[in-house]
Amino acid sequence: MLVKVLGAIDVLSGLMLLFGAGIKLPSTLLLILGIILIAKSFLGMFKEFGSWIDLLSGIVLILSSLIIMPIFISIIFGILILQKGAVSFF
Repeated sequence: MLVKVLGAIDVLSGLMLLFGAGIKLPSTLLLILGIILIAKSFLGMFKEFGSWIDLLSGIVLILSSLIIMPIFISIIFGILILQKGAVSFF
């Protein structure tokens, strides 16, 4: 059950990174999801690649609320975290 909830957070964050570049999203939402992803990365204690994806995606989400990020960076991390979230449902 917990894996599916965390996977849903990954999918939501991935969709925000993919489609959020064209839409102006609220910065508080980006900050909250970024902090959740960074906290989730500490659960894996950086032993696996998924923890690093969570950490870097959280940093990209937080930075995108502060500065304008290049679209290709958001798309790359969006695809990675969306794939990670989709795998957690199986």
